[in-house]
Amino acid sequence: MKKVIFLFTIISALTWQANAQEISENAIGLRFGESDGFGPEINYQRHLGDNNRLELGLAFHSEKHWNAIKLLGIYQWVWNIDGGFNWYAGPGAGLGLVSYDTKDKDYPFDDRYDDSEAFAFITGDIGIEYNFDIPLMLSLDMRPQFNLGYRDNVSFDIGLSARYQF
Repeated sequence: MKKVIFLFTIISALTWQANAQEISENAIGLRFGESDGFGPEINYQRHLGDNNRLELGLAFHSEKHWNAIKLLGIYQWVWNIDGGFNWYAGPGAGLGLVSYDTKDKDYPFDDRYDDSEAFAFITGDIGIEYNFDIPLMLSLDMRPQFNLGYRDNVSFDIGLSARYQF
């Protein structure tokens, strides 16, 4: 019985410590991702509770025959791994606008010439981050994105971020 109580106490202490990380009140920075075209994202995170936050982003993606702009919001849960090293995950959604320029003849796969299209998407986010002792946070994440209206497909965006915490 003593072993069971001891084991329960150890598991409870580890669970409490895993949820006792510090999330900065605010963080702003850049995320560089690749999802059907490389592009930067201006990114803001806002602390909501002990282990959750809201992430807002304004992304720009570009490829040879199109440009896109996306506005997104993601709710994230954050779990501490060790010290300033965390992992996080959460659902999100957003809106976007894509502009096509396929006038040249070497792109025969699309009949949309000088056209624009609005779309919505559902996304998720899973990643790891490190909070330095200075107000800098680096993270690496993956965002699967389910497009609604634009190509009606799934894309995977892998990104690297640097944020200033305040």
